[in-house]
Amino acid sequence: MELGLKGKVALVTGSSRGIGRGVALALAAEGCDVMLTGRDAAALNETAEAIRKSGRKAGVAVLDLREKAAPEKLIEQTKRELGGLDILVNNAGATKRGDFLELTDADWEDGYALKFFGHMRLARAAWPLLKERHGSLVSIGGTGARKPTAEFTIGSSVNSAVTGFTKCLADRGKTEGVQVNCIHPSVVETDRTRRRIKARMESTGKSEQAIRDEILGEFNNTIRFGTVEDVADLVTFIVSKRGTWLHGATIDLDGGEIQTP
Repeated sequence: MELGLKGKVALVTGSSRGIGRGVALALAAEGCDVMLTGRDAAALNETAEAIRKSGRKAGVAVLDLREKAAPEKLIEQTKRELGGLDILVNNAGATKRGDFLELTDADWEDGYALKFFGHMRLARAAWPLLKERHGSLVSIGGTGARKPTAEFTIGSSVNSAVTGFTKCLADRGKTEGVQVNCIHPSVVETDRTRRRIKARMESTGKSEQAIRDEILGEFNNTIRFGTVEDVADLVTFIVSKRGTWLHGATIDLDGGEIQTP
């Protein structure tokens, strides 16, 4: 299936590992040049080398989007090195779990600093380029927005904010020619997930399979752990010429976790 992505320029945040890296590689495989960004220079350069070997261009920006000036710098670098922007994937950001009464103001501020404010500023900086090329913006949230829980107060709140912000941008995008959508993945097999499994194994003495089964149960017995490729394939479809009528959508990519309409 021809997706019409050859020669497009994509910027993927949090692309040193996990979902971001998978999305960057998937877009490059379909012919996109990609700007990678994160804080792990070695991992970013490794991914960039893999993209270049496939015949596509790859830029690397080692920065922290929590810093207010970083989004503007990133967009300027993308324009300078890759000539413009067609696709923005806001993916970076993790939030701390824990007892609401024990989470500090600093925990809350950090949770919003990257996944909301960093991406809000980046969308604002990127918007003129996306408008110029009738591009696409995809935000990666999480099913915590759809199923808030006591131990995930920060994450559920931030992901809900991501949803609302995405809807607002989609409303603007209808008149300015920018496609905007949001994906809420459920539990995905990443390094972060594997660390969570290992920590629970060490604290409980249970087997890895037992912990995996427990976690799937906590996610409403979702059929399996998601993969990076599951998310990357959906992003690739959305931003392709095959997905142009998908606009303003919030998609639960969750293996059956969320049961509400």
